[in-house]
Amino acid sequence: MKNTPKGWPRVSPAIFYDDAAGAIDWLCRAFGFEVRIKVAGDKGRIEHSELVIGDGVVMVASSNTDAQPRLPFKAHYKSPRSLGGATTQSLMVYIDDAEAHFARAKAAGAGIFMEPSVHDYGDDYWADRSYGAIDIEGHHWWFTERIRDPKS
Repeated sequence: MKNTPKGWPRVSPAIFYDDAAGAIDWLCRAFGFEVRIKVAGDKGRIEHSELVIGDGVVMVASSNTDAQPRLPFKAHYKSPRSLGGATTQSLMVYIDDAEAHFARAKAAGAGIFMEPSVHDYGDDYWADRSYGAIDIEGHHWWFTERIRDPKS
Protein backbone atom coordinates (compact mmCIF):
# COMPACT_ATOMS: atom_id res chain seq x y z
CA MET A 1 0.00 0.00 0.00
CA LYS A 2 1.09 3.55 -0.65
CA ASN A 3 1.53 5.89 2.28
CA THR A 4 -1.51 7.95 3.19
CA PRO A 5 -1.51 11.71 2.61
CA LYS A 6 0.37 13.62 5.31
CA GLY A 7 -1.77 14.05 8.41
CA TRP A 8 -4.30 11.36 7.47
CA PRO A 9 -4.71 7.91 9.03
CA ARG A 10 -5.61 4.92 6.86
CA VAL A 11 -9.26 5.10 8.00
CA SER A 12 -11.13 8.25 8.98
CA PRO A 13 -14.80 8.02 9.99
CA ALA A 14 -17.38 10.70 9.24
CA ILE A 15 -20.20 11.26 11.71
CA PHE A 16 -23.25 13.48 11.44
CA TYR A 17 -25.07 15.73 13.89
CA ASP A 18 -28.25 17.77 13.74
CA ASP A 19 -26.29 20.55 15.47
CA ALA A 20 -22.81 19.87 14.11
CA ALA A 21 -21.38 23.24 15.23
CA GLY A 22 -22.49 22.61 18.81
CA ALA A 23 -21.28 19.02 18.64
CA ILE A 24 -17.83 20.11 17.47
CA ASP A 25 -17.50 22.48 20.43
CA TRP A 26 -18.68 19.76 22.79
CA LEU A 27 -16.40 17.06 21.32
CA CYS A 28 -13.42 19.36 21.82
CA ARG A 29 -14.41 20.20 25.40
CA ALA A 30 -15.48 16.71 26.49
CA PHE A 31 -13.21 14.38 24.54
CA GLY A 32 -10.17 16.52 23.79
CA PHE A 33 -10.46 16.84 20.01
CA GLU A 34 -8.98 19.84 18.21
CA VAL A 35 -10.45 21.47 15.11
CA ARG A 36 -8.18 21.21 12.09
CA ILE A 37 -10.71 22.59 9.60
CA LYS A 38 -14.35 23.67 9.78
CA VAL A 39 -16.30 24.60 6.63
CA ALA A 40 -19.61 26.31 7.33
CA GLY A 41 -22.33 26.69 4.72
CA ASP A 42 -25.73 28.35 4.66
CA LYS A 43 -27.34 29.14 8.03
CA GLY A 44 -24.31 27.81 9.93
CA ARG A 45 -24.61 24.31 8.51
CA ILE A 46 -21.30 22.45 8.83
CA GLU A 47 -20.51 21.04 5.40
CA HIS A 48 -17.22 19.47 6.48
CA SER A 49 -14.89 19.49 9.44
CA GLU A 50 -11.85 17.59 10.55
CA LEU A 51 -11.24 16.99 14.24
CA VAL A 52 -7.94 15.53 15.37
CA ILE A 53 -6.83 13.70 18.46
CA GLY A 54 -3.26 12.47 18.33
CA ASP A 55 -2.81 11.06 14.84
CA GLY A 56 -6.53 10.29 14.44
CA VAL A 57 -8.98 12.26 12.30
CA VAL A 58 -12.76 12.27 12.62
CA MET A 59 -14.83 14.21 10.11
CA VAL A 60 -17.98 15.86 11.48
CA ALA A 61 -20.74 17.43 9.41
CA SER A 62 -24.37 18.42 9.64
CA SER A 63 -26.89 15.65 9.13
CA ASN A 64 -29.35 15.94 6.31
CA THR A 65 -32.44 17.86 7.31
CA ASP A 66 -33.36 19.06 3.82
CA ALA A 67 -36.16 17.51 1.81
CA GLN A 68 -33.96 17.86 -1.29
CA PRO A 69 -30.30 17.55 -0.25
CA ARG A 70 -27.72 19.27 -2.39
CA LEU A 71 -25.90 15.94 -2.76
CA PRO A 72 -28.41 13.06 -3.02
CA PHE A 73 -26.14 10.50 -1.31
CA LYS A 74 -26.32 12.65 1.84
CA ALA A 75 -30.05 11.94 2.20
CA HIS A 76 -29.24 9.05 4.53
CA TYR A 77 -26.77 10.90 6.77
CA LYS A 78 -28.53 11.19 10.13
CA SER A 79 -27.75 11.80 13.76
CA PRO A 80 -28.70 9.03 16.21
CA ARG A 81 -30.81 11.69 17.96
CA SER A 82 -33.04 11.95 14.89
CA LEU A 83 -33.36 8.14 14.77
CA GLY A 84 -34.59 7.65 18.32
CA GLY A 85 -31.08 6.86 19.56
CA ALA A 86 -30.36 4.10 17.04
CA THR A 87 -26.76 3.85 15.93
CA THR A 88 -24.98 1.46 13.60
CA GLN A 89 -21.40 2.16 14.58
CA SER A 90 -19.23 3.09 17.50
CA LEU A 91 -15.91 4.87 17.40
CA MET A 92 -12.84 3.73 19.33
CA VAL A 93 -10.06 6.15 20.23
CA TYR A 94 -6.78 5.30 21.93
CA ILE A 95 -5.90 7.71 24.71
CA ASP A 96 -3.07 7.99 27.22
CA ASP A 97 -4.99 8.02 30.52
CA ALA A 98 -8.43 6.40 30.65
CA GLU A 99 -9.25 7.63 34.16
CA ALA A 100 -8.42 11.28 33.46
CA HIS A 101 -10.23 11.18 30.10
CA PHE A 102 -13.27 9.56 31.73
CA ALA A 103 -13.41 12.29 34.39
CA ARG A 104 -13.21 15.02 31.73
CA ALA A 105 -15.95 13.46 29.58
CA LYS A 106 -18.25 12.82 32.54
CA ALA A 107 -17.80 16.40 33.80
CA ALA A 108 -18.78 17.67 30.33
CA GLY A 109 -22.01 15.68 30.45
CA ALA A 110 -21.15 12.61 28.39
CA GLY A 111 -23.52 9.71 28.96
CA ILE A 112 -21.59 6.77 30.33
CA PHE A 113 -22.68 3.29 29.25
CA MET A 114 -19.63 1.57 30.72
CA GLU A 115 -17.39 2.76 33.54
CA PRO A 116 -13.62 2.34 33.07
CA SER A 117 -12.69 -1.31 33.25
CA VAL A 118 -9.98 -3.68 32.09
CA HIS A 119 -10.52 -5.87 29.06
CA ASP A 120 -7.89 -8.62 29.13
CA TYR A 121 -7.78 -10.91 26.14
CA GLY A 122 -5.05 -13.16 27.55
CA ASP A 123 -1.27 -13.31 27.34
CA ASP A 124 -1.28 -13.96 23.60
CA TYR A 125 -3.26 -10.79 22.98
CA TRP A 126 -3.50 -7.55 24.97
CA ALA A 127 -5.17 -5.79 27.86
CA ASP A 128 -6.84 -2.38 27.66
CA ARG A 129 -8.54 -0.09 30.14
CA SER A 130 -11.60 1.36 28.43
CA TYR A 131 -14.81 3.17 29.06
CA GLY A 132 -17.89 3.76 26.90
CA ALA A 133 -19.49 7.17 26.41
CA ILE A 134 -22.45 8.59 24.50
CA ASP A 135 -22.11 12.08 23.08
CA ILE A 136 -24.74 14.81 23.03
CA GLU A 137 -26.59 13.38 20.01
CA GLY A 138 -26.23 9.67 20.75
CA HIS A 139 -23.02 8.53 19.01
CA HIS A 140 -21.28 5.80 20.98
CA TRP A 141 -17.57 6.16 21.71
CA TRP A 142 -14.98 3.87 23.30
CA PHE A 143 -11.89 5.44 24.83
CA THR A 144 -9.11 2.97 25.43
CA GLU A 145 -5.71 2.95 27.09
CA ARG A 146 -3.40 0.03 26.26
CA ILE A 147 -2.08 -1.41 29.50
CA ARG A 148 -0.38 -4.56 28.18
CA ASP A 149 0.82 -5.54 24.75
CA PRO A 150 0.77 -9.18 23.59
CA LYS A 151 3.69 -11.40 24.43
CA SER A 152 5.93 -12.08 21.48
